[in-house]
Amino acid sequence: MEDRAPPVFVFGIIADIQYADIEDGLNYLRTRKRFYRNSLQLLRNATRRWEEQRVRCVLQLGDIIDGFNKSRSASEQALATVIGEFDKSPADVHHVWGNHEFYNFCRETLLASPLNSAAKAGSGSDLLGDDIYAYEFSPAPGFRFVLLDAYDISVIGRDESSEKHTRSLKLLQEHNSNSDLNQPPVFNGLKQRFVKFNGGFSQEQLLWLDEVLTLADQKQERVTVFSHLPVHPYATDPICLAWNYDAMQSVLRSHKSVVCFMAGHDHDGGYYMDESGVHHITLEGVIETRPDSNAFGTVYVYEDQMVLKGNGRISDMVLKYP
Repeated sequence: MEDRAPPVFVFGIIADIQYADIEDGLNYLRTRKRFYRNSLQLLRNATRRWEEQRVRCVLQLGDIIDGFNKSRSASEQALATVIGEFDKSPADVHHVWGNHEFYNFCRETLLASPLNSAAKAGSGSDLLGDDIYAYEFSPAPGFRFVLLDAYDISVIGRDESSEKHTRSLKLLQEHNSNSDLNQPPVFNGLKQRFVKFNGGFSQEQLLWLDEVLTLADQKQERVTVFSHLPVHPYATDPICLAWNYDAMQSVLRSHKSVVCFMAGHDHDGGYYMDESGVHHITLEGVIETRPDSNAFGTVYVYEDQMVLKGNGRISDMVLKYP
């Protein structure tokens, strides 16, 4: 990297902080330890490094605070604590929403909160008027970032009185007969994605993304897409996959401008380069990272590739454009 021309720009990336002011615990399946308080220290490690590296912006890929805050009436305080850490950095932070955002807040509250970072994009999105939290912006000439709403179609991300909630519950129950819909179906394989803590993308959002990418194709831009949920089955455990990942993949594959898709949710992380040369990166989660390690990345963006410099559990990667 040192032998190359300077990057066009640099950005930070982090996922699944899940901060809560509680003792360490275990994940839902009780197989992994979670370090709730220490996640704040790992965020501090990241923001200090990003300030040294002069990142232009930071992408926070969802689950910024843990759902345990809700039962303790601590959601607002926990969010203020984490946002306070991000605010110490001069870089704009763009927030993606995950399942834990919806464990703590309803959609209306999130849209009015600091986690609605669409205003920082300038260009915004026509979808925001329809309560779909998706937007796009250009971090530098020739490049475009797109943030998606992976709980646009979901049970947890929509009010119970809404048509989208009704449709989502029907879809979920068609594929999952368990009384506890957070338990995956008995089937092995990709059907395990039909759980309550996942969701998907509405047709309206898919059409909007197709229009954004068509314009990016025409402008010969390089596009990176961000979502809480992964959309490639080879880049994640099936239980963390978006419900209609195949519809999203169909849109992505039809546009030569797409170079990378970054997600969180699966705390083990993952990577796959698809047949179109698009890099699917699932970031390791901060919440299950030991206190003596880290889980964040800095991405150096060049004209012909991106270089991910990982910290702690996140590996270095060279991401050549298709």
